[in-house]
Amino acid sequence: MTPPLPTASIVEMPALTVEQMRDVDRRMVEEFSITLPQMMENAARNLADLVQHMLGGLVMDRPILVLAGRGANGGGGLAAARHLANRGAEVQALIAHPFDAFSGVSAQQLDALLAMGVSVSTPDSGWELPDAELVVDALIGYGLRGEPQFISANLIRLANSHPAPILALDAPSGLDAASGRICEPCIRAAATLALALPKTGLIKAPRGVVGDIYLADIGVPPVLYEDMGLEPPPIFSHAPLLRLTRS
Repeated sequence: MTPPLPTASIVEMPALTVEQMRDVDRRMVEEFSITLPQMMENAARNLADLVQHMLGGLVMDRPILVLAGRGANGGGGLAAARHLANRGAEVQALIAHPFDAFSGVSAQQLDALLAMGVSVSTPDSGWELPDAELVVDALIGYGLRGEPQFISANLIRLANSHPAPILALDAPSGLDAASGRICEPCIRAAATLALALPKTGLIKAPRGVVGDIYLADIGVPPVLYEDMGLEPPPIFSHAPLLRLTRS
C-alpha cells in the first residue's frame, strides 16, 4: 500500500489570483534567477510522483495518457510524461496543436519525448482516446482565456467520457482559475495538482470539477511571498507534495 502523503488545510493556505501567479513566475526569473525550465521540471517531477501515488506506487507497464497543450501547462505535462516513461510506464501523449505550433520550453519538452521514442500524436479523425489507467490533463491550466475551442474542447469532452480518472495540472482545463467559473466544456477531475499555491478559482470551484486537491513545490522562495504580503506556513517542510484537506 502506498503511504499517505502529508496533509495541510486548504482553509489555512493563502490563495493566489491569476495575476499574482503571473507576477510570481516573472519575479522568479527576473529577481531570483530561477528559470522557467527549472520551475517546469519541479512541477513535472511532482506531477509524475502524484500519478505514481494515485496508481498505488507502481507505474511499470501501466498505460497513462497525457493530454497536452502548447503552453507552459502542456510543457509540464510533457515533462511529466518523460519522467513516467523513465520509470517504465507505457505513456502516450496527445497534443492539441500541430508539432510546429510548439515553441520555447514546451517545444524542448516535446523534442525530448520524441527523442526518447515516446508515442506523441495529434488526435486522428476517429476521435477516440486510447486505453489508459489514468489521464493527465495538461491542456490549458490557469492560462484559460474564454471557452475551450476546437481540438482542446474535443479532448476535454473525450477525457470526461473516458473510464479512467483524470488528474489535472494546476487547474482543470475549462475552469477559470481566477473566478471559479466553469466553462463549457470543462474537465471533471478526480484530482488537481496545484502549483506553488492554490489559485482562487480552484478553491471556489465545486469538488465535482477539481476533485481532491494536491499542492506541489516548484521552488518559490518564501521571501517572495512575504514581499507580496502573504504569510504561508512552511508549506513543504515535510515533503514537496501535499494533499490539501478542506477543513
